[in-house]
Amino acid sequence: MGAMSAGQRHGRRRRAPRAVVVFVYDGVRLMDVAAPLEVFATAAGLGGSYALTVCSADGAPVITSTGTRLHADAAVPEIGDGVHTVIVPGSDDLPHHPPPDGLLDAVTFLAGRSARVASVCTGAFALAAAGLLDGRRATTHWRHAAALARRRPAVTVDPDAIFVRDGHTYTSAGVTAGIDLALALVEDDEGADLAREVARDLVVFLRRPGGQSQFSVAARTPSPRHDVLRGLLDAVAGDPAADHSLAALARRGGLSARHLTRLFNEQVGSTPAAYVESVRLEAAQALLEAGETVTGAARRSGLGSDESLRRVFLRHLGVTPSAYRARFRTAGTGVRTARTAVRSG
Repeated sequence: MGAMSAGQRHGRRRRAPRAVVVFVYDGVRLMDVAAPLEVFATAAGLGGSYALTVCSADGAPVITSTGTRLHADAAVPEIGDGVHTVIVPGSDDLPHHPPPDGLLDAVTFLAGRSARVASVCTGAFALAAAGLLDGRRATTHWRHAAALARRRPAVTVDPDAIFVRDGHTYTSAGVTAGIDLALALVEDDEGADLAREVARDLVVFLRRPGGQSQFSVAARTPSPRHDVLRGLLDAVAGDPAADHSLAALARRGGLSARHLTRLFNEQVGSTPAAYVESVRLEAAQALLEAGETVTGAARRSGLGSDESLRRVFLRHLGVTPSAYRARFRTAGTGVRTARTAVRSG
């Protein structure tokens, strides 16, 4: 008796593979491309039905964000109908500049030939620019979520989700979240058993614990070299509603306001006021998610009035506090965050 194939071991009969197309372009982040490819290739090796194609606009190689030359299997016009999944990876430029020539046409062309469309990281900006996210929920890298919300008001941006599924459209958070997204797609297609085996092979979580909030203001702020500055940051995080004006911080640290501002700019990368506001915004989000009123969240976070809270939310998140609070509430069952709903599927 011959050796069993992976598909036979898992009790699956071979069938026509699902076509997965990954679109690449100059400047694309290499990990955004490699992560989903690795998941789908591993799934195929374990008995899943997938056929992978990397395509570029004209079929020519592209230069990734790392400087690596990446070869394409096909040009976009060569992709026929019947594609199962199109994946659009991100780049460092998409949140800051208009999409390069041909990118939106390519995304629109591919989306029109596929059953589902997914983006990794800032690839959401390409989907949004093509109008594919209008009226939908979406996510992207935490660093650029507010920019996406400002740029495309018709998109409901969830800044904390690892990935979001809205109909046949999927978006994921930054870089390695492409693994989480691809595992979820495999689970949808092939079931939890195969997805779990792929996760075990790649030594990753099938469902990563926590959302992007684990990369919160405090966690993503570089640790200052200056002892006094470290103490001030801890004080802000520990009690966001306290007096953290420039004068109060300088007095507490025994520094001049000018010296403190220079330290913040050099070692934190922002002004004291901007840092305090980001911590207070995060505190207000947590309070609203926990069921606090808008007025209570404004007061307890240190943002003060309802109007101040509203201005900060609109500037950073593109939504009002009331809309944000409503989105994170589930009537009759206590509080259940939208990101939990996304992860539990």
